[in-house]
Amino acid sequence: MSYAIIETGGKQLRVEPGRFYDIELLPVEPEEKVTIERVLLVENNGDVTIGQPWVDGATVEGTVMRHFRDRKILVYKMKPKKKTRKKRGHRQEITRLMIDTISLNGSVLATTSTESPERPTSETPVDVMATEAEESAPEATSETASE
Repeated sequence: MSYAIIETGGKQLRVEPGRFYDIELLPVEPEEKVTIERVLLVENNGDVTIGQPWVDGATVEGTVMRHFRDRKILVYKMKPKKKTRKKRGHRQEITRLMIDTISLNGSVLATTSTESPERPTSETPVDVMATEAEESAPEATSETASE
């Protein structure tokens, strides 16, 4: 499993391909590609590359999914015994970013397709679990009856 630590919006995030993250607002339209070059650390199957402060040649590419506003934060200021109260709300503008690839020196270390293992269909586990339960149930009753 590969991951990278990037800096965006004054914050540092640990990102992996195939996952989405909510970051500070980016001036990009939805469904557009974004390349982040402020990469602090890259890890690929135990091989760690640490930058000082940035890793040279490392990039993280992602797709902007949508822009929205975060939940409201209330700011309440009060001075006791003075009858002074201020109540304000704030909603931060957020960009949801889907991480597509992590690259180092032009070679792609991880993409969304390599990180996502194939999942069996929903019918297969149900059938297997049902048949295992049916097989184990008669054995349990026959053992208790024979003892």
